[in-house]
Order: sequence, then C-alpha cells, then structure tokens
Amino acid sequence: MVNMNINLGNGLRLANPVMTASGTFGYGYEYDDFTDVDKLGAFIVKGTTLNPREGNAYPRLAEVRQGMINAVGLQNKGVDYFCKNIYPKLSKYTHSQPIVNVSGSCIEDYVEAAKRIAELSGINAIELNISCPNVKHGGMSFGTIPEMAAKVVSEVRRAYPKHLMVKLTPNVTSIVDIAKAVSDAGADSVSLINTLLSMAINAETRRPLLSTITGGLSGACVKPIALRMVWQVANAVKIPVVGLGGISNATDAIEFIIAGASAIQIGTANFINPNVGNEVVDGIENYLSRHNLTLEELRGSLII
Repeated sequence: MVNMNINLGNGLRLANPVMTASGTFGYGYEYDDFTDVDKLGAFIVKGTTLNPREGNAYPRLAEVRQGMINAVGLQNKGVDYFCKNIYPKLSKYTHSQPIVNVSGSCIEDYVEAAKRIAELSGINAIELNISCPNVKHGGMSFGTIPEMAAKVVSEVRRAYPKHLMVKLTPNVTSIVDIAKAVSDAGADSVSLINTLLSMAINAETRRPLLSTITGGLSGACVKPIALRMVWQVANAVKIPVVGLGGISNATDAIEFIIAGASAIQIGTANFINPNVGNEVVDGIENYLSRHNLTLEELRGSLII
C-alpha cells in the first residue's frame, strides 16, 4: 500500500494530497450523490465573507475554449450563516478535511471572519483569498503588492492560530515576490494560482459576455501558466505549495507535484466530471506504486 498521507504543517494533516478548489465544489455535501467526498484529502468551501454578499449581476459565467470565465462576485450568506447552518453538515466527513476560503474587502473583515472560523473545532485551516479588492485603497487587490499582501496576512496571523493557507493571484509582475512576502508574514502554506483576468465578447452583438466585462479565467487552458508559477514559487519559499490551475486528471496533478507542489486542488474540472477528485487520488496512488516512489520523493523531482 502506498502512503498518501501528507503533513502541511501547523495541524493540517491530510489523508492524501488531493483537494477541491474553492468556488467549484460548493460546500462539499452537494456532491455526495456524485462522488465519495470523504475520499478526498480536503475540500475547500466557497468563498466566505464577514457579511452576506449577493454577488455580481447576471450574466456572470462565460464558456471559452478549454476553460471558463467567471465573475460570480463571492456570492455567499456570510460567515455567521456558515458557522450556524453549514458547518454542522460537515461533521459527517471523517477523513476529508473541510477548509474555509475567506475573502474580504478590508483587513478588518478578513480578521473578524477568521476569528469566528477559528472557534470551529472541526475546521483546521482557512485559505485566505487575497485577490479581493481593498476598498480602503482604491479597489486595488490585496495580492498584487507584496507589502499589502504581507499586511493582511500578518493581521490575520495574529488572530488565527490554525493552519493559514494563502491563495495567490497570478495577475502580478512577480508571483515569487508575493509568495515570499506572505511566507515571511506568517503563512503556513500558499496555494496558486487563482484565476487570470480576462474577457470575452459576443461578436454578433459586440457586447461583453459578462455583466462585469472582465472576469477570472480558469480551466485546462491555464495549466501551463499555473505549472510554471508553482515551479517558480516552490523553488523560492520553504513553506508548502499547493498547486492548482487547469488540473483535469491524475497526470496533470502529478506534473504539479513534480514541479514542487506538496498538494493540489482541482477546480473547473469538477463541473465536467464530479468524480474527478477520486480518480486523481487513485491515479496518483497507482503512479507511485508503478514507479516505486513516495510522495516526498516525487515532490520537486523535476529533472533539468
């Protein structure tokens, strides 16, 4: 039997390195009819904010070649609703770890949401989404400037004692500089990449396909970019790297681990095949068995 267990540090131990990405897997239990959620290493629930958000106006999804663009806008009912109504439903999972993706429009919102989630004994980690616009600084994303990224992470770190994963945006000049900044500020791990800023146009109407004009691109088309960024970051920081972006099968996941990822997340592919996560778990295990390798030996084993 292959040992698939991984330890990402600060109390976050997973049965295997396969997670689902925030915004693509609901709160987990919605997928119970289609897959064995408890077979996954972890599932990251949809973006949760301090206060309820209605999200952006429709249309807010556009299909493009080998991917999709979304501008959902973090629609959710707020952290208190999650704690009271969603969290109790997650206790049935005994192997897969629920992780909460936390978003905000100012540092105080991030901190307060993290504090409330910290009180939930069955949640051992949050994923901090720093791609959100900072309303106090003209709407610029927290994750695009190292100093701003470090500030929000350090403030949340003071308030949140459990595993702090920070999700990085690719819409920057140097993602390595951002990764170093959040690592120095107290992040336990980083996950990357979030979606790429993009747009789509209906040529017949000459109108954008999204109400917001631009949105976030995800899916198989972004994989080469994500793989490159994961490799760069894994060679620059000492904390674990969680790779995501276009992973559609076990081979994709294995490539990210070879590039240096300790674990991976599957996002858009869940919409195509709800059981893809379980298939990737089996595929990684089979690969390690065939090559007589451990996960640790595979990680960062790119031959140059």
